[in-house]
Amino acid sequence: MKARASSFTARASAPLALLALSICNALHAQEGPALTASDWGGIGLLQTPTARMASEGELSLTVSHTEPYSRYTVTLQPLPWLEGSFRYISVANRRYGPESLSGTQDYKDKSIDFKLRVLRETRWRPEVAIGARDIGGTGLFSSEYMVANKRWGPVDASLGLATGYIGNRGDFSNPLRHLDDRFATRPGHQSGTPAGNLNAKGMFRGPVGVFGGMAYQTPWQPLQLKLEYDGNDYKHEPQQNNQRQRSPFNLGVTYQAHRNVQLLAGWERGDKAVFGISIHGNPAHARSSPKPLDPLPVDTVRVPATDADIATRAATDWAAVAAQLEENAGLRVRRISRKGRELTVTGEQQRYLQPAQELGRTARILDASAPSSIDWFTLRNTRSGLPIIDTSIQRDAFNTYLDNRTTLSQLSRHIEQAAPANHYSHTLYEAAQRHFNGEFNVGYRQSMGGPDGFVLFQLSGIYTANLHFTQNTWLHGELNYNAYNNYDKFRYDAPSRLPRVRTHIRQYLTSEDLTLPTLQMTGTAQLGRDLYGMAYAGLLETMYAGAGAELLYRPFNQPWALGLDVNWVRQRDFDQRFALRDYRVSTGHASLYYTWGEQQKMVGILSAGRYLAKDWGATLSLARLFDNGVGMGAYATKTNVSSEDFGEGSFDKGIFVSIPFDLMLPRSSRSRANFNWNPLYRDGGARLSRTYGLYQLTAERDPSTLMDNLHLIQD
Repeated sequence: MKARASSFTARASAPLALLALSICNALHAQEGPALTASDWGGIGLLQTPTARMASEGELSLTVSHTEPYSRYTVTLQPLPWLEGSFRYISVANRRYGPESLSGTQDYKDKSIDFKLRVLRETRWRPEVAIGARDIGGTGLFSSEYMVANKRWGPVDASLGLATGYIGNRGDFSNPLRHLDDRFATRPGHQSGTPAGNLNAKGMFRGPVGVFGGMAYQTPWQPLQLKLEYDGNDYKHEPQQNNQRQRSPFNLGVTYQAHRNVQLLAGWERGDKAVFGISIHGNPAHARSSPKPLDPLPVDTVRVPATDADIATRAATDWAAVAAQLEENAGLRVRRISRKGRELTVTGEQQRYLQPAQELGRTARILDASAPSSIDWFTLRNTRSGLPIIDTSIQRDAFNTYLDNRTTLSQLSRHIEQAAPANHYSHTLYEAAQRHFNGEFNVGYRQSMGGPDGFVLFQLSGIYTANLHFTQNTWLHGELNYNAYNNYDKFRYDAPSRLPRVRTHIRQYLTSEDLTLPTLQMTGTAQLGRDLYGMAYAGLLETMYAGAGAELLYRPFNQPWALGLDVNWVRQRDFDQRFALRDYRVSTGHASLYYTWGEQQKMVGILSAGRYLAKDWGATLSLARLFDNGVGMGAYATKTNVSSEDFGEGSFDKGIFVSIPFDLMLPRSSRSRANFNWNPLYRDGGARLSRTYGLYQLTAERDPSTLMDNLHLIQD
């Protein structure tokens, strides 16, 4: 033990002394270094992480290469204190598999990281974070660490301890060995854990390595210099792929080519060049782009008409109001009614993402059309025939706000939201049922990290149509034409010890160019004040046909909801027409939905039940929702299927980002771009992919959605 401690002192004290001397000499009155990505993605130096965090809502893509590794990392910052990453590593001197399958494609390793901030920096205290690398992949590069950062002027210095890959030099024995002998050694550091395991058995085990360094902000703002002491000596690389290290010091420069683009170059291990690029942005803080293609809100015009004057108007006047509401406020009106001094408009929003925009535009139009005896305007929002929420605004308070005679906070006291209630009101206008609507779209799908090719993709033309029989009953269909793809390379049938409920994906994607992914009859109903129901049957998704039903109990203005879905399905033939295969299953889940946090809204969904492969288990999904509609999160599914039966991956998991098109387009839109990174198609933990879900359909039942963006009531 004394010899090991002495060895550590000889190796580590000199580098640390040099770092301290460099820090002292560099100090002068400049701003601290900007936060930059490491080779591995996430905020860091080169090979090592730091305790720093990107701004809340940040999303980045980092690509770097240091022989023989190329790294492709997506990093999310859903919370100020939480950083998460999903990564592929390409190993240039190892092959993915047999040449007959993958040709000369390099080996690809998948991993998931996280970093948690535990202390914020103060005048005397450093910023401190703990984290883990490669916790949900093969574990080839798995590591756990604690790191501290302190900033002095233009210098930001870090110092950390790590077990596993980052600390592979093993500067001293693990102190946790005094609690349990198992902490003295780290299992499986050469070959990795079974692919996809959580690596929990090896966490915090093995010798501890020291790492650290500093970033220096030069007087030239775009340029930053980095010096790093690497905690890895590269003598214990995965797959026996050991590398020579001439020096434990790494040098690097980061150049800010654009406010959203950083370029990295450096010298690592004493003889290896590193190059990288990091593209980042903050969609959560993005404001909606200008909307030159949107109609301007109507001017409010005081109408001194009496009720007698209004009564003499033709019924088509209200039809004209309904048409104006659809054209200007995006509201497809179903009914306009009156009860006493309240005017109620019932309809479904088609264009505006934020309820405040819809309310403001609707109130302007009604103010210019309604009799002076009307004091309140109520907007009853529906979705797929279901009444979701009533939002009422006092007419005089709204006009006072528009005239800048009151504040937004004062206006909020004259806005009421409630669960829709059935009461008698006099109908002024009833819209005729619209039976048919359809549209063309472009579709894109991809698979990443497979043995056939790193990126397999398909571009398709999609025609989607709905045939409505009533407000609550409709037939939905989708026709898909394969325009271009490279799935001709897709020859891989993943091994499976389970019923092949998802791993026939190759056959479904390559059998036919013209397919019918869905043809589904759906009916919805409000079964009680807070209870909703839905039934459906037909071709439910690409791989399954059948029938099912869903119930959702969602109390108004409560953070929780309960759901239940049951489905009886049969596997479809590969051509995605009407023929069916023999496999059939009953599947369904009970779900708990919970929302919490005022400043940082989070949504958790815990679903438990039976999956398509007849396995039983649970899925946990956690998502951060931002005020502008952006969402980011992660999910994981674990069932009673063993790791051996599940195959590579061991359990299902992934990360996702949802970005409203409204932030980017010149015209308002409720559509979204949804990105889901799921490492593998596997049969375990597979769920039916349903077109509609009651929790999503009733999303506007949350009153905070309006109040969080009430300033948009003027737009």
